[in-house]
Amino acid sequence: MQPDRMLYLPLTPAFFSILIIIFIVLAVSIEFRVLRYAYMQLGVSSRTAMFLLLGSLIGSYFNIPLVEISNHVTSSGRVIQFFGMHYQVPPASGQAGTIIAVNVGGGVIPTFMSIYLLWHYNLWLKGVIATAVVAAVCYWLATPVPGMGIAIPVFVPAIATAIIALVLDRNYVAPLAYASGALGTLIGADLLNLGKVAGLGAPVASIGGAGTFDGIFLTSIVAVLLGSLTTRSAAQPA
Repeated sequence: MQPDRMLYLPLTPAFFSILIIIFIVLAVSIEFRVLRYAYMQLGVSSRTAMFLLLGSLIGSYFNIPLVEISNHVTSSGRVIQFFGMHYQVPPASGQAGTIIAVNVGGGVIPTFMSIYLLWHYNLWLKGVIATAVVAAVCYWLATPVPGMGIAIPVFVPAIATAIIALVLDRNYVAPLAYASGALGTLIGADLLNLGKVAGLGAPVASIGGAGTFDGIFLTSIVAVLLGSLTTRSAAQPA
C-alpha cells in the first residue's frame, strides 16, 4: 500500500475551488462581523471555527487507510461525474483491491467536533434523533458509483439537517445541525453502505471523502448560517 495513493483531493481542482471560495466569503463575513452571532451558538470562537473549516479543507487531501478488501479495480486516475459534481479517482497501478480509508477533513475532524458539541450542550437525545433522521435520508439517496464508491447529491445533507435541527431545537440549532449533519452523512451514506463497495471496482473508498465530503462541508456552512439567523431573530424585539 503506497502512502501517496492516500493523498488526493476528493473533488477536481475546479470544483474544490468553489469550496475554497465559499470559505473565503465566510471568513470575510466574520472579519466584518456579519456573522458575529453564529459562533455564540456553535460554542467556539470565530477563529477556532475558521481553523476547523480550514482544517477540513486541507484535511480532505489526506486519507488514513484502514483495510484493503479483495476487489477487481476497474477505475484509476479518472474523473467521475455524479449529480453535477466532478470527483477525482486516485491512481491504482499494481493495486490488488479496494482500500477502505477515512478522510481527515470529511471524517475525522467533523466526528470529533460533533461529539464535542453534543457533549458541550448535552444534546445527546436530540442529537441521536436528528442524526438518525439525516442518516436515513442519506442512506435512502446514497448511490453506489462504479469506479468511485458511494455518493449522495451534494445539497441533501445540508437541507435535511437544517430542517430537522430547526424542528427539534431552535435554541441550539447550530450545534445540532453541525453534529447531526456530519454524523448522519457519515453513517447513512458511508458506513451503512460499506457492504456495497466491494463490487464497485474503486481503488479507494474513503469515509467522508469523495462522494460525501462536499455535502459534509456545506453542512458545516449551513450550521453557521442557521446559528447566525436564529440568534439574530431571537435578539430582535417583538
